[in-house]
Amino acid sequence: MKVEFAPINIPLKRRIQTVAVLQWIFSFLLLAEFCCGFFVILILGNFWFLAVLYLLWLYLDWETPCAGGRRSQWVRGWTVWKYFREYFPIHLIKTSELNPNHNYLLGFHPHGVLVAGAFGNFCTDPPFKNLFPGLTPYLHIMPIWFGCPFFREYIMSAGMVSASKESVSHVLNNKGGGHASVIVIGGAEESLNAHPGSLTLNILKRKGFIKMALKHGAHLVPVFSFGENELFKQVANPKGSRLRNVQEKLQKIMGFALPLFHARGVFQYSFGLIPYRQPINTVVGSPIPVKQNLNPTTEEIDQLHALYLQKLKKLFEEHKSNYGIPAHKSLIFE
Repeated sequence: MKVEFAPINIPLKRRIQTVAVLQWIFSFLLLAEFCCGFFVILILGNFWFLAVLYLLWLYLDWETPCAGGRRSQWVRGWTVWKYFREYFPIHLIKTSELNPNHNYLLGFHPHGVLVAGAFGNFCTDPPFKNLFPGLTPYLHIMPIWFGCPFFREYIMSAGMVSASKESVSHVLNNKGGGHASVIVIGGAEESLNAHPGSLTLNILKRKGFIKMALKHGAHLVPVFSFGENELFKQVANPKGSRLRNVQEKLQKIMGFALPLFHARGVFQYSFGLIPYRQPINTVVGSPIPVKQNLNPTTEEIDQLHALYLQKLKKLFEEHKSNYGIPAHKSLIFE
């Protein structure tokens, strides 16, 4: 394989952008393991009492990820996130007003490999708060990550909360409105479809978010992130292949998927785990009004789910030509 090295005379700003993305990759892939290892070292070393104190804190604070988390405007406003967003770059596109007197459930599509668009737009400031003043976004992620010592504090500071039913209910139950639950509908399973050019969404059987919106009267908002699947290449894993079967079995056991992805490196463009510089344009659609129904029937859930799919498809079709999607290509729902 011929290695393509980066030019020596690259502007300093682009180098800083690459470093910003590198630290994000480290945080996403290795920081949780590093924090767990550090905790074990504390327990086995001379500072075991610090580990005991943290365990006490963990016990007392265990429910916080399900109760709105503990965001830090300081962390969300770090300069490193500005360079992170500029690397791709990441843009948030507004198509309609979202009245801050209501609560909203934003369905984010597609998952991609590492959900870069969701993090850049909803876990860092100021993209979302500038476009939608009065609304506070909460990105829901797998509960398992909030069991990692120290790491849980970091991700909560960015505005991430648990994806459990209790957590979503807490966010959407805000009486005065102004809350926006952001849920990556396809989940970890969808990351296995995150190949460049892929438009397959795992959504036909995912109706829990519809039921939550109905029970809380939260308006539904489809969100499509153009470019999300273009950031990495992935080892071929068509459905039915041996690799895909192994990945799906591991996903059921561990709760998260393991896509075998690659892209570029820091000083060369041929291999590595740094995502490609591909623009991410996250388009926020118009809200679908939802009337509160504490005990929705299966028929009512299916009806709203069908309407959501219709609005999501319409959003994609209206904007795909702006972001290089050929006219003959459309979303595939599975």
